[in-house]
Amino acid sequence: MKNSNIYAGYRYPAQSISHAVWLYHRFTLSFRDIEELLSDRGIVVSYETIRQWCEKMAQFTAAK
Repeated sequence: MKNSNIYAGYRYPAQSISHAVWLYHRFTLSFRDIEELLSDRGIVVSYETIRQWCEKMAQFTAAK
């Protein structure tokens, strides 16, 4: 049986990933803007990682 957790294997907590994806799809923010917002919360992540998250998680976000 395949693991149903879409965040399995990621270095960052699921809440941080989903928040970044939500920010990108909900507001007209750039990946660098989201990088800056997350760094204010103490989460150091590159804009390229956020781009990859948004690309992969878009289908799951749209389904909600």
